[in-house]
Amino acid sequence: MIAIDASALACFLLKEEGWREVGDALKEGALSPDLALKEVSNAILKRFRRGEMSKGEVDAALQALRALMGAALKIEEETKYVEEAIKVAMDRGITVYDAVYIVFSKSKNLRLMTADDRQARAASEEGVEVRLVQAKR
Repeated sequence: MIAIDASALACFLLKEEGWREVGDALKEGALSPDLALKEVSNAILKRFRRGEMSKGEVDAALQALRALMGAALKIEEETKYVEEAIKVAMDRGITVYDAVYIVFSKSKNLRLMTADDRQARAASEEGVEVRLVQAKR
Protein backbone atom coordinates (compact mmCIF):
# COMPACT_ATOMS: atom_id res chain seq x y z
CA MET A 1 0.00 0.00 0.00
CA ILE A 2 1.20 3.48 -0.86
CA ALA A 3 -0.01 7.04 -0.32
CA ILE A 4 -0.37 8.88 -3.61
CA ASP A 5 -0.70 12.56 -4.42
CA ALA A 6 -2.52 14.34 -7.22
CA SER A 7 0.59 14.84 -9.35
CA ALA A 8 1.16 11.09 -9.55
CA LEU A 9 -2.53 10.35 -10.14
CA ALA A 10 -2.68 12.96 -12.90
CA CYS A 11 0.46 11.45 -14.41
CA PHE A 12 -1.33 8.10 -14.58
CA LEU A 13 -4.66 9.36 -15.86
CA LEU A 14 -3.14 11.69 -18.44
CA LYS A 15 -0.62 9.07 -19.59
CA GLU A 16 2.37 11.30 -18.89
CA GLU A 17 5.90 9.95 -18.77
CA GLY A 18 6.13 7.62 -15.79
CA TRP A 19 2.44 6.65 -15.87
CA ARG A 20 3.19 2.91 -15.96
CA GLU A 21 5.18 3.19 -12.72
CA VAL A 22 2.15 4.80 -11.09
CA GLY A 23 -0.08 2.08 -12.54
CA ASP A 24 2.11 -0.61 -11.00
CA ALA A 25 1.84 1.08 -7.60
CA LEU A 26 -1.94 1.37 -7.94
CA LYS A 27 -2.16 -2.38 -8.53
CA GLU A 28 -0.80 -2.81 -5.00
CA GLY A 29 -3.39 -0.38 -3.64
CA ALA A 30 -3.17 3.29 -2.75
CA LEU A 31 -4.60 5.76 -0.27
CA SER A 32 -5.07 9.48 -0.77
CA PRO A 33 -6.84 12.37 0.92
CA ASP A 34 -9.90 13.60 -0.96
CA LEU A 35 -7.94 16.71 -1.92
CA ALA A 36 -6.49 14.56 -4.72
CA LEU A 37 -9.87 14.34 -6.45
CA LYS A 38 -10.14 18.11 -6.66
CA GLU A 39 -6.55 18.58 -7.77
CA VAL A 40 -6.65 15.86 -10.43
CA SER A 41 -9.96 17.18 -11.75
CA ASN A 42 -8.39 20.64 -11.97
CA ALA A 43 -5.36 19.25 -13.86
CA ILE A 44 -7.75 17.68 -16.36
CA LEU A 45 -9.67 20.96 -16.68
CA LYS A 46 -6.41 22.85 -17.34
CA ARG A 47 -5.61 20.45 -20.17
CA PHE A 48 -9.05 21.04 -21.65
CA ARG A 49 -8.73 24.82 -21.40
CA ARG A 50 -5.35 24.70 -23.14
CA GLY A 51 -6.95 22.77 -25.99
CA GLU A 52 -4.98 19.61 -25.17
CA MET A 53 -8.05 17.49 -24.41
CA SER A 54 -11.51 17.21 -25.92
CA LYS A 55 -14.68 17.04 -23.84
CA GLY A 56 -14.80 13.32 -24.62
CA GLU A 57 -11.25 12.85 -23.35
CA VAL A 58 -12.11 14.80 -20.20
CA ASP A 59 -15.12 12.54 -19.63
CA ALA A 60 -12.96 9.44 -20.16
CA ALA A 61 -10.30 10.69 -17.71
CA LEU A 62 -12.91 11.48 -15.07
CA GLN A 63 -14.53 8.09 -15.59
CA ALA A 64 -11.12 6.44 -15.14
CA LEU A 65 -10.65 8.40 -11.91
CA ARG A 66 -14.05 7.19 -10.64
CA ALA A 67 -13.13 3.62 -11.56
CA LEU A 68 -9.86 3.90 -9.62
CA MET A 69 -11.74 5.12 -6.57
CA GLY A 70 -13.88 2.03 -6.65
CA ALA A 71 -10.92 -0.32 -6.88
CA ALA A 72 -7.23 0.50 -6.41
CA LEU A 73 -7.58 3.92 -4.77
CA LYS A 74 -9.11 4.50 -1.37
CA ILE A 75 -10.00 8.08 -0.46
CA GLU A 76 -10.06 9.56 3.02
CA GLU A 77 -11.33 12.91 4.33
CA GLU A 78 -8.52 15.48 4.50
CA THR A 79 -9.81 17.79 7.23
CA LYS A 80 -7.95 16.22 10.14
CA TYR A 81 -4.61 16.76 8.36
CA VAL A 82 -4.96 20.47 7.55
CA GLU A 83 -3.81 21.98 10.85
CA GLU A 84 -0.56 20.01 10.86
CA ALA A 85 -0.18 20.59 7.11
CA ILE A 86 -0.17 24.36 7.66
CA LYS A 87 2.76 23.96 10.06
CA VAL A 88 4.66 21.76 7.61
CA ALA A 89 3.94 24.21 4.78
CA MET A 90 5.33 27.09 6.80
CA ASP A 91 8.42 25.12 7.88
CA ARG A 92 9.21 23.73 4.42
CA GLY A 93 8.14 26.59 2.15
CA ILE A 94 5.56 24.53 0.25
CA THR A 95 1.82 24.81 -0.34
CA VAL A 96 -0.68 23.56 2.19
CA TYR A 97 -1.97 21.28 -0.58
CA ASP A 98 1.39 19.54 -0.89
CA ALA A 99 1.80 19.43 2.87
CA VAL A 100 -1.55 17.65 3.31
CA TYR A 101 -0.17 14.66 1.39
CA ILE A 102 3.00 14.68 3.48
CA VAL A 103 1.10 14.76 6.78
CA PHE A 104 -1.34 12.14 5.46
CA SER A 105 1.50 9.81 4.47
CA LYS A 106 3.32 10.34 7.74
CA SER A 107 0.20 9.63 9.80
CA LYS A 108 -0.41 6.39 7.89
CA ASN A 109 3.28 5.43 7.93
CA LEU A 110 3.16 5.01 4.15
CA ARG A 111 5.58 5.89 1.41
CA LEU A 112 4.38 8.88 -0.64
CA MET A 113 4.28 8.61 -4.42
CA THR A 114 4.55 11.98 -6.13
CA ALA A 115 5.74 13.54 -9.38
CA ASP A 116 6.56 16.81 -7.60
CA ASP A 117 10.29 17.28 -6.86
CA ARG A 118 9.77 20.06 -4.33
CA GLN A 119 7.14 18.11 -2.43
CA ALA A 120 9.38 15.03 -2.49
CA ARG A 121 12.23 16.99 -0.89
CA ALA A 122 9.93 18.41 1.79
CA ALA A 123 8.49 14.96 2.51
CA SER A 124 11.97 13.50 2.92
CA GLU A 125 12.86 16.35 5.29
CA GLU A 126 9.75 15.41 7.30
CA GLY A 127 10.90 11.80 7.53
CA VAL A 128 8.48 10.43 4.92
CA GLU A 129 9.80 7.85 2.48
CA VAL A 130 9.18 9.04 -1.08
CA ARG A 131 8.76 7.35 -4.44
CA LEU A 132 9.36 10.08 -7.01
CA VAL A 133 7.85 9.55 -10.44
CA GLN A 134 9.91 11.19 -13.15
CA ALA A 135 7.09 12.70 -15.18
CA LYS A 136 7.50 15.55 -17.63
CA ARG A 137 5.68 18.65 -16.47
